[in-house]
Amino acid sequence: MSSVRLADVVAALDTAYPPAIAESWDSVGLVCGDPQDEVTKVMVAVDPTSAVVDEAIDAEADLLLVHHPLLLRGVDTVGAHTPKGALVHRLIKAGCALFTAHTNADSADPGVSDALAAALGLVVTGPIEAQPGRDLDKWAVLVPVDDVDKVRSAMFAAGAGYVGNYRDCSWSVTGQGQFLPTDSANPRLGAVGALESYEECRLEVIAPRGIREKVLAAVRAAHPFEEVAFDVMEMATFPGPRGLGRVGELPEPLSLRDFTTRVADALPATATGVRAAGDPEATVRTVAVCGGSGDGLLGAVSRLGVDAYVTADLRHHPADEHLRAGGPALIDVAHWASEQPWCGQAKSVLDTAFAQTEQWQVRLSSVRTDPWSLRASSQPGAAGSGRTRGTVDHSAICTENR
Repeated sequence: MSSVRLADVVAALDTAYPPAIAESWDSVGLVCGDPQDEVTKVMVAVDPTSAVVDEAIDAEADLLLVHHPLLLRGVDTVGAHTPKGALVHRLIKAGCALFTAHTNADSADPGVSDALAAALGLVVTGPIEAQPGRDLDKWAVLVPVDDVDKVRSAMFAAGAGYVGNYRDCSWSVTGQGQFLPTDSANPRLGAVGALESYEECRLEVIAPRGIREKVLAAVRAAHPFEEVAFDVMEMATFPGPRGLGRVGELPEPLSLRDFTTRVADALPATATGVRAAGDPEATVRTVAVCGGSGDGLLGAVSRLGVDAYVTADLRHHPADEHLRAGGPALIDVAHWASEQPWCGQAKSVLDTAFAQTEQWQVRLSSVRTDPWSLRASSQPGAAGSGRTRGTVDHSAICTENR
């Protein structure tokens, strides 16, 4: 591939992180940029902060791909006199597009929590809260044996026949059909008033429910008969592989103390570090993870019966009530740190799609966008004195996550 347009990159990202699975309140997709512009350099980051925008522009990136939206709430101006509008203007002037994959990347398979699970060495078994699978129809079309290939091909061309990672899927069986044309019929086979018996095929194909009219039009156009005999059956919907969070297993059990150390070593250091709640010597084998703010899934995690839950932004009261109710141990990390592994996953998506493109380059932002910059620790022996004198560490050089 000699060149890639922004539209091509958007299509690849939409395939990996379908916008249809984003939460209803979210804002995902292309924020600015011309779909016809050529793209050879991409930068990936968690947040579109001013420093990240500077880094992307300095690197002469054609596209800045981020997880968190710049324009999530309703806005009525992107004037350069506003902080967010100023970033948009700088990107446009530099010829750098901006694309967001947020909650669609959270629920995708693989998605944000898969990247977090991989960083922690977990073998993923499924989501914490699975989204329903696709709404599907099963079509059963009766076709003369000599015309079945034509009808089948038409249904495939209309978008039917996909089952998981397989395409052009169908099933068929032959049998005897009969009909009697009435006076107003115009039969291709047989004659008006005469009972006709012939060999036909029952052709079964799966199709998304949303393309029902398109499939029906294709069947009627390809079928040789004036009246087409067919059934459309709505299939039961089961939980799919997409959804928020992930559940996984460690290759070997660890104590909560040692697993917390593993989490700290696996994720980028931040001022807030990594903290755990629970018996330090409790055994951890099964783990739930959720990149970003995950206390809304505490109830679901408890019902799963896992040994520990790794997420970010846990609050005092929900965490305390969770533990009092007998829920699994909690490991709280920084929001940015929990989602930063996704940047590498997104890079892999684009590199896989456009590896053959000349001068193709995807870089990960080196900017630490975690907002917390300082960490204070009490001096030894100061506890219980009423007032303590603390020491302050800069997060930029903080490596002590434990």
